[in-house]
Amino acid sequence: MRVTAIYPGTFDPMTVGHVDVATRASKMFDDLIIGVAGDPSNKKNPFFDLDERVDQASQITADLPNVKVMAFSGLLVNFASEVGANVIVRGLRAISDFEYEVQIAGVNRHLSPAVETVFIAASQDFTFLSSSIVREIAKLNGDYSDFVHPIVVDAFEVKLKSQSA
Repeated sequence: MRVTAIYPGTFDPMTVGHVDVATRASKMFDDLIIGVAGDPSNKKNPFFDLDERVDQASQITADLPNVKVMAFSGLLVNFASEVGANVIVRGLRAISDFEYEVQIAGVNRHLSPAVETVFIAASQDFTFLSSSIVREIAKLNGDYSDFVHPIVVDAFEVKLKSQSA
């Protein structure tokens, strides 16, 4: 039986920490779908739109042969059902992540008992890193290049230049 996992997130932007988790998860499962979440309520007010985030993630993970990037909206367990995934992968940086993620995993398990959640601890080098920190550094003209793929650096430069024009 093939095991398909989903690694969901907004990936705004995809950081080197996200890439690390995706790479490690791709070695654990037959297929990995990076599910880029659209947020119809715009609660997170993404810097990059959904198409940009999907494109960036696709380019960044292109060298991982069993990884596919897809946009989704709505309940994650519904998306898992649509794509035939039976595992949700979540990266954990700190104990505060764990508390929140366990709550979400419990709700997902209630909604879809056949879907398991697997937690992957962030590599020590990335425990401090978040997309919101990267966005803040970029907006304030700091050097964020160590935290993201060059594709994201280029995308930030283009987007920030167009916003200041």
